[in-house]
Amino acid sequence: MKDLTPQQIVRELDRYIVGQAEAKRAVAIALRNRYRRLALPADMQAEITPKNILMIGPTGVGKTEIARRLAKMADAPFVKVEATKFTQVGYVGRDVESIIRDLMDASVAMVHDERANAVRDQAVRVAEERIIDILTEKAVSEQVEAPEPVEAAEAVPARATSRGRRSKAATPVMASASAPAASAPALASIKGAGARGARRVKAQTRKLVAERLARNELDEQIIEIELEPEESYPSVFEFVAGMGDESGDGFQEFLSGIPGGRRRTRSVSVKEARRLLAQEEANKLIDFEQVVEDATQRVEQAGVVFLDEIDKIVGSKVDSGPDVSGEGVQRDLLPIVEGSTVMSRFGPVKTDHILWIAAGAFHNAKPSDLIPELQGRLPLRVELSALSREDYERILKQPENALTRQYEALLAVDGVTLRFTDDGLQEMADCAARMNNRVENIGARRLHTIMEKVLENISFQGPDLTGQTVSVDAAFVKERLAPLMEDEDLSRYIL
Repeated sequence: MKDLTPQQIVRELDRYIVGQAEAKRAVAIALRNRYRRLALPADMQAEITPKNILMIGPTGVGKTEIARRLAKMADAPFVKVEATKFTQVGYVGRDVESIIRDLMDASVAMVHDERANAVRDQAVRVAEERIIDILTEKAVSEQVEAPEPVEAAEAVPARATSRGRRSKAATPVMASASAPAASAPALASIKGAGARGARRVKAQTRKLVAERLARNELDEQIIEIELEPEESYPSVFEFVAGMGDESGDGFQEFLSGIPGGRRRTRSVSVKEARRLLAQEEANKLIDFEQVVEDATQRVEQAGVVFLDEIDKIVGSKVDSGPDVSGEGVQRDLLPIVEGSTVMSRFGPVKTDHILWIAAGAFHNAKPSDLIPELQGRLPLRVELSALSREDYERILKQPENALTRQYEALLAVDGVTLRFTDDGLQEMADCAARMNNRVENIGARRLHTIMEKVLENISFQGPDLTGQTVSVDAAFVKERLAPLMEDEDLSRYIL
């Protein structure tokens, strides 16, 4: 974050989002202010609160994408929630404090993944050693326990016979393509030469197994592995989170006395075993208490909550009875947005410095219809403009994750080369603009429908078009969309 100036943040957002310069400037300043605050003395840091943002604009213009890219850029815990999912405290439904609990879960997962990546190489090495032990024991035990046929002693490779029989042990050979096994002389060594000979054969077999495992020759072999018991009590922890301090601590002590349970045994391929065991070994190398501590710090200092559809909880005033999903939710949001302590299953979380970005179309309501206290907690307001025909064309061309690039990559899997001409992109942009004006303005999301309809036949016939090049020009687009564009009633249901 230190190296990102507001201008650089805006340029980074420009790579994925077309237009909306005012909104980009607002979030860029908010992100830079976080770095500035952390550079101040501790007593002053506590006094500086984030300037939460209210984005106003129609659907499909980039509100959610701006917030998501911002959080990814800052490597910050991020959660997107719909305001309509919550009800007032005391009624059936999700309460607003679950927003912070979800944010904490996301932060713990983020930090845990970072720590797991840091120790991945070490964990993989330990996991492979465990797999080699399993395969070696399996190979030796199967051969020792199997009855030795008379032919086995005579089935010595020609090169071994020419050199004479070895007195103690021979180099292990593979009995089959699937499992490593000891040779007949090695078996005789195991059965008759005592523990010393058995150890030597086992060491030789282990070396051979390790070499084959390194070459991925044993990936499809099925083995049995033991895994640590799963110790997840999400519902219990949610229950504890709602308790008082004393009762919650007592219940945690009760949980600590519960036995961990038996280890689980699973039959999986060597390839899958490598993944499962590496994950288990990584968890052993990670200090989970430190993960929770760092995750809590990230949430409190850098967490971002995107509260969408906030205009939907602006309801008409009710003369009697509680407004469960309207003003009641707004009132419950007040202390969390302003700053309070929320209990999560990982402990208390302070919300004083979490950045809130609220968004809504406000077609049937005005921002001033929010209760005054909530308006004061969203001091910055930015209005996002509706997209024009030129914007749709830029969306198809400029962003790094543009739909055109996505479809080119998808069809390249089937060996089809897809090429979009300028007049073809202009025609699709024009169709999107006309449909948004005619039916319902859903912004850039209309391009998804247009693109899918234009390329429907190519996607369906893709495997049969291998090696061909398909040019998507204006004539191609008109041919596919003309019936829908001319029939307004039909387009209401398809586009």
